Amino acid sequence: MNASRLNTEWIWAIIAIIVFTGTLYLLAPILTPFLIAAILAYICDPLADRLERYKFSRTLATTFVFFGLLLTFLLLGLILFPVVQNETLHFVQRLPDYLVWIQTRLAPLLHDRFGVTLPDAANLQQMVRDHLQGVGSAAGMLLPTLKDSTLTALGILTNLLLIPVVLFYMLRDWDSFVLKLDELVPRRWHKKTQTIAREIDVVLAEFLRGQLTVMLIMAAFYATSLWAVGLDYALPIGLLAGLLVFVPYLGVILGLGLASLAGLVQFAELSDLIPIWVVFGIGQVIESMGVTPWLVGERIGLHPLAVIFALLAFGQIFGFFGILLALPVSAALLVGLRHIKQAYQQSSLYQHPNV
Repeated sequence: MNASRLNTEWIWAIIAIIVFTGTLYLLAPILTPFLIAAILAYICDPLADRLERYKFSRTLATTFVFFGLLLTFLLLGLILFPVVQNETLHFVQRLPDYLVWIQTRLAPLLHDRFGVTLPDAANLQQMVRDHLQGVGSAAGMLLPTLKDSTLTALGILTNLLLIPVVLFYMLRDWDSFVLKLDELVPRRWHKKTQTIAREIDVVLAEFLRGQLTVMLIMAAFYATSLWAVGLDYALPIGLLAGLLVFVPYLGVILGLGLASLAGLVQFAELSDLIPIWVVFGIGQVIESMGVTPWLVGERIGLHPLAVIFALLAFGQIFGFFGILLALPVSAALLVGLRHIKQAYQQSSLYQHPNV
């Protein structure tokens, strides 16, 4: 009877896992804002709890933390927007000089070494005139694509506007959500589940502290290195590239793009951009192969090779958000594997191989 009951419980547990996984798969296109909001709510919940200890109501504490987070993102935007605006303006103003440089320096080099001939200014203008005649028909063919792109853009905008709304309610009711999930756990598994949950929480806290350290180190590296190679906008670009390393590849791609654009505005020769590219190449190697595995991997108990493998594997399976969640999810799975290993080593299968 007990064995039959145990088998029934396992069957129901497996069914629940399958239903939950299938639901996540089917709802994946609309879960992005909820996922981002849940991550931010988890990060900000300790701050709200601390304010509650100072006699703040949960709603008031949530409001303070929420607007503090918005202010942080606003400051990042204020750092980024003037840089992009000024560099774009200067780039447009110097565009004729770049065209002259292409015709007088780049075109002869490509022709002499690779046999590639670039059109001159007159031919380029004629090509534009010729192609303008087909703009009407091309626009008609592109209307369905433009319609789909517009709908996609509206979807992205809706998700961006939905994130702060979901974040506020998740952060305000975070403790009640956790309590309701706790009530769903079968009582016979309750104590073990609480133990594992606490260990996961500790590991994730270590991950966040390690990631913050990586962000500060890389911000200092990029700002100092770009200043050393003589880039005018070294400080804002370096800070932005370093602080965005928590999203893999976003920091280095955005920083490299802004630094290259700033270099085109500031320097006369394209070859002067090579030191900037070297800085970001070295920074990417240091961050992905050294700092992140060392500071983040060791804090959460993952070997540096496991960190690299987790990033590649989750990115391959789940795309961008897989890369973003690779390390915290791997840390949580590692806690579960430790308990599975402990249960296995205490089982008769391990201790009594002849049975």
